[in-house]
Amino acid sequence: MTKLLRSLMVAGVAALGLVACSDDDGFSPDTRPQVRVVHASPDAPNVDVLVEDATILTNVPYLGASRFLRADAGTRRVRVTATGGTPTVIDANVDLATGGVYTIIATGLLSDIQPLVIEDDPNAPTAGQAKIRVVHGAPSAPTVDVYATAVGADIDTATPVLTNVPFRAFSGYLEVPAGTYQLRVTPAGTKDVAISANLTVVAGQIRTVVARDAVGGGSPFNALVLADRN
Repeated sequence: MTKLLRSLMVAGVAALGLVACSDDDGFSPDTRPQVRVVHASPDAPNVDVLVEDATILTNVPYLGASRFLRADAGTRRVRVTATGGTPTVIDANVDLATGGVYTIIATGLLSDIQPLVIEDDPNAPTAGQAKIRVVHGAPSAPTVDVYATAVGADIDTATPVLTNVPFRAFSGYLEVPAGTYQLRVTPAGTKDVAISANLTVVAGQIRTVVARDAVGGGSPFNALVLADRN
């Protein structure tokens, strides 16, 4: 986590009940809702994020992700603007339930930017296991299949763990034994690898993997790995 993203909190946030969680990356046992914001719009500029009328994050670059922030429960107006105040690219009401944990991802090219609100699951996996979730956040990619195999395994003989995943769709959490996996994403129904990334998880960890465009949009595609719980 960069110093920039660690210092994104600004004056006035406390009045809304938004404060950074104590852990560097991951969930807090506090019963107030928790929110993480991710900038995944590849051709959008750096952005500011406002809740109601208070700026809570500033100058967030593409692929920047905040820590989990505690928030007051209820319906909250969330706005995303180009850094400096204009234009507003997202203006949405988000319902935050007591005890809920959420990831809000700015998705799509700037011409079609939309918030994707995902409810997270902070519950630890079974002993010896980790949890992995996949989000299709690459606007220039087609519907995809996702493979999770041993590193170097032959994809031609592998079965996808997720099939026909459209843009802005996301999986539930998949429990897997701790270890190192090769995640590969292909256009649905093919073995043509568009994204390949190795992911190591230890017991108890939770990770969200976001398929994403290159800066500016389009290929080469890659993956953004978010630490939900360490």
